[in-house]
Amino acid sequence: MKEVLDDLKVQFNKIPNPTPAQKIQYNEEVARVQEIAKADPNDVFTDIGNQLGALLDAQDQLAKALLAEELANTTVYKGQESLGRRALRKIIIEARLDSMMAELREMMVYRAPQELGSLWGKYEKTVERINKQQEAARIAELKLLQIAARKRRHMIRRFRENVIWFGAVLFVTLWLISVLILIKTSKTISLGYY
Repeated sequence: MKEVLDDLKVQFNKIPNPTPAQKIQYNEEVARVQEIAKADPNDVFTDIGNQLGALLDAQDQLAKALLAEELANTTVYKGQESLGRRALRKIIIEARLDSMMAELREMMVYRAPQELGSLWGKYEKTVERINKQQEAARIAELKLLQIAARKRRHMIRRFRENVIWFGAVLFVTLWLISVLILIKTSKTISLGYY
């Protein structure tokens, strides 16, 4: 910690006639370094992870809201809001997402400890890898759903065929029984047995 503070002091002293804003920034950075030094490194990483995680959760919620707006646009809208209002809401959501992504990038690039390395680059690669894995999982799930739907349609078709065959056999059986009853009653009537 002492080395970092000494380095900050040397860099700050290189500035001829620092402005009040630069002094404030220097003091804030010294306070931040001292705060980080007091904390357990694992707690710092956990804290950073929690802060970034909360931001990513909020971003995910906005992305879901944007997706809901997009899906709502694919069906006939019968609500009370105007088209312009819905468009404005979509634009605002997109602007918030862009702002959050810029803030996230800034936090990962400029505010994350050096011990985490190129956090933004790692984050982008990891998100890309997870997106590919999720896409493969969605494709596999879709294939399973298609197979299940095909089996369900096949079972329904076979059930209908069986019902038709059962109905036909029942009809023929009932017809045959009625013919036999008619034959029996006609012989009885013709022989004079009432």
